[in-house]
Amino acid sequence: KDARANIMLPSMDNVIEEVSTLAEKVKDVSILARTHGQPATPSTLGKELANFAYRMGRQRKQFAQCEILGKMNGAVGNYAAHEITVPEVNWPKLTRNFIENDLGGIKWNPYTTQIEPHDFVAEICDVICRFNNVLLDMDRDMWSYISLGYFKQKVIDGEIGSSTMPHKVNPIDFENSEGNIGLANSTLSHLSAKLPISRYQRDLSDSTVMRTLGTGFAYTKIAHNASIRGLSRVDCNEERMLEDLNNNWEVLAEPIQTVMRRYGKEAPYEALKALTRGKKVTGETMRKYISDLDLPEKDKEILLRLEPRTYTGNSSTMAEKKTVKEWLEV
Repeated sequence: KDARANIMLPSMDNVIEEVSTLAEKVKDVSILARTHGQPATPSTLGKELANFAYRMGRQRKQFAQCEILGKMNGAVGNYAAHEITVPEVNWPKLTRNFIENDLGGIKWNPYTTQIEPHDFVAEICDVICRFNNVLLDMDRDMWSYISLGYFKQKVIDGEIGSSTMPHKVNPIDFENSEGNIGLANSTLSHLSAKLPISRYQRDLSDSTVMRTLGTGFAYTKIAHNASIRGLSRVDCNEERMLEDLNNNWEVLAEPIQTVMRRYGKEAPYEALKALTRGKKVTGETMRKYISDLDLPEKDKEILLRLEPRTYTGNSSTMAEKKTVKEWLEV
């Protein structure tokens, strides 16, 4: 209970705050999205980071709501010794009152064997793993964005980037986070799978395993700290992102064929597929195609003004902290 309140929840909050702050800072920075690694509908860098803040926020909420269970019902969970000794006492009522009111923050479990079955520990381990997996997803995306040149890393005096290549500034913090998430989740997932299983009314296989719970928490905390360090060291390279957007005008095939479909034009998808699939298309090519379309002038004007960097939908709004918070409260 104390580890959750004093260590794990604050750690999760720090990660979410760092991601949310960066997302809002770059909410208007357009980026070429990639699906299957290929150019896709543009977004903003902020919105893509806000995705992670929202996802981690959901897991954080579930973690905070996990019940911690306790028992006080004897050797096999049936109050046998209690009732034979002091039969006039309502033992379930008494023990429930003691566990839930005197211990504080613990919920009474009426059905156990010799041990509390550890289902709640499995639930806690699972939700931490899910939080970590979202963070791992972000770590790998950040690593990839750095590789693409979308982020520049701040140089730290005295730091060695490579033992043989002095010019390098490696994304070591995100790599460090990834490695520690692997160690954390391997421990926590084993706990989740192992702890709910105990032969008959109890065996001792849970005892040695439970001792590694703190290890899973510790590797998680190290991973969170590493990701936060990594995020604090990056600056977005808008020029590089704009270069990719301007080299991929074919991503505007989506809005053009969608507007064509609105007005019942014949085979719009096939028409844009023939124009753009597997091809590099310039802004001039796209504008000429739009100009020749049989569409209302107001719609053609909207399409003619469109550029890859401006075709980002509501991405800027989605990247704002208040928007993420509102959706988490729904």
